[in-house]
Amino acid sequence: MAYINLLPWREEVLKAKQKEFFIVLAIAGVCAFALVLLVNLYFQARVDGQRERNTFLKNEIKLLDRQIAEIKTLNAKKVALQKRIDIVEKLQRSRNVGTQVLDEIAKIIPNGIYITQIDKKDNTIQIIGKSESNNHLANMIRAIELSDLFTDATLESITSDDGPPKLLSSFKMRVKIKGMVNDSNTGFSNTVNGGGN
Repeated sequence: MAYINLLPWREEVLKAKQKEFFIVLAIAGVCAFALVLLVNLYFQARVDGQRERNTFLKNEIKLLDRQIAEIKTLNAKKVALQKRIDIVEKLQRSRNVGTQVLDEIAKIIPNGIYITQIDKKDNTIQIIGKSESNNHLANMIRAIELSDLFTDATLESITSDDGPPKLLSSFKMRVKIKGMVNDSNTGFSNTVNGGGN
């Protein structure tokens, strides 16, 4: 006689498969959740580390900004102090400028040149005198250019005298004093009668 199974075995197999499917699905969901959580924790740790580095850098930048501001202040003070030092040095150099000018003029005037008048205004000197020849004037200009005190010699005029000897020519020359503070109160005017070297 044939064996007939009247129990609903197909439903039980289907239920078992469904149960197995949900278990696998739940395990996969838990694994996916754990993976997402681990990735999230990893990137959150990276973000927190970067934030800490950013905070550290911001603090260091603020510190450097303060130091840069101090350096700028010190540089400004240094520039102001250097200007004062330069002014003091120029005043020191120009303290005895009248004596130095006359001493230097005595050194640079060659034989054959006679100074009749010296006028000083600011750092410019006007020399008026007489010369026996133009070569003497050229030698004087060369001496001025080699001088440590004078520079920029400019011969303004040379005129022959109308008097009977006609051996001398009158000249006017402008000379600048190197590195002197411009001060109109330090000007002097001196007239020399018949001077020469």
